[in-house]
Amino acid sequence: METTQTTNPLSFETGRTTLEEVDRLLKESKADLRRKLEKYIDFFGEFAEYEMPSKLCEKFIEFGFTFPKTNRNVSISDKKNNISLDVDIILENYSNAMLVDIKTKLTVEFINDHIDRLEKMRKHADLRGDKRSFLGAVAGVIVTDGVRKYALEQGFYLIEPAGQSLNITPPNGKPKEW
Repeated sequence: METTQTTNPLSFETGRTTLEEVDRLLKESKADLRRKLEKYIDFFGEFAEYEMPSKLCEKFIEFGFTFPKTNRNVSISDKKNNISLDVDIILENYSNAMLVDIKTKLTVEFINDHIDRLEKMRKHADLRGDKRSFLGAVAGVIVTDGVRKYALEQGFYLIEPAGQSLNITPPNGKPKEW
């Protein structure tokens, strides 16, 4: 005689317990991922504030730029000419200045804001007789493929963390000058 084994159907209580366990594991995984990401972002913030200017100067030599002067957290407020802007980092030499905007998560909106910033800087420089070319760079920890493409199409250098260093991608074609 053949015996068949029957299984108990999944009870509501067993299903709920299983879902609660899955939810707990997902929350732990998300929390662990968040901690790791925050640590990485914190490192990028500290790196940007203290180490990035000198690292950028070194890295931009690869693109033919020598910047002997670096300024962090620059604010320009020219009320007479209605020009106001803040720049995270400005790398300078006698013929060029590179304005660098740093964000944790780079977006198209931030890139557009940086374009406006460069236009204001150009106007401010013209009023002061500064004939240097102004170039742009954007840096981000989180950069989607679409935002990466947009930044490069706008003529910006794109700066991204690469381990304990940085990677700079040149713009598509010639860098835009303001």
